[in-house]
Amino acid sequence: MPRALTLAMSVSAVGVALASYRFVFLGWEPAFFTVTALHAPPRQAFLAAHIVLAPIALVAGAFQFFPGLRARRPRLHRVTGRLYVGSVVLSGLAALVLAVTTEGRPVAALGFGTLAIFWLGTTGLALRAILAGRVEAHRRWMTRSYALTFGAVTLRLQLPLLLILYDYDYTPASLILAWSSWVPNLLVAEWLLRRPTRPAPALPA
Repeated sequence: MPRALTLAMSVSAVGVALASYRFVFLGWEPAFFTVTALHAPPRQAFLAAHIVLAPIALVAGAFQFFPGLRARRPRLHRVTGRLYVGSVVLSGLAALVLAVTTEGRPVAALGFGTLAIFWLGTTGLALRAILAGRVEAHRRWMTRSYALTFGAVTLRLQLPLLLILYDYDYTPASLILAWSSWVPNLLVAEWLLRRPTRPAPALPA
């Protein structure tokens, strides 16, 4: 992955993760007024788990893409990798429960539910690959997994415009965000993985 893209991705990931924890200072309801109304109290526990754990995955995953960190601090790379996988599994399962139990918004439920399944699946395949010693396959699956994790960033970039467009009503905005927050990310990841790489320059004889 290009260094500039990795840096931009990491900075935006940290920024969104910190913004997600605004409830520590503002309180739960003021911080997430756009979504809490859509979830009845039994579902709010899963919403809270997703909101708390997804930013951890967002930050931990971003630092997996720095080659220098992997080379110089392999132990730190493994620790943050485990943190990433654990956060994705718990947050992804919570998101899947929210999607399955959503009423009245089948398009949004399908979009976010598909995201949760792909998120869990790609992360599981990345873990399976590294446990089998297939480093390149692990890198490719982790790239796809993090593209889905990065949906937290692209969602927040799109959200203000859609809220303005729909007069600050999150319900119609969510029908678009359920797909637009992650499908483009996955397409970009596939393009990055499939693009031809330049051969290394030949060393002088």
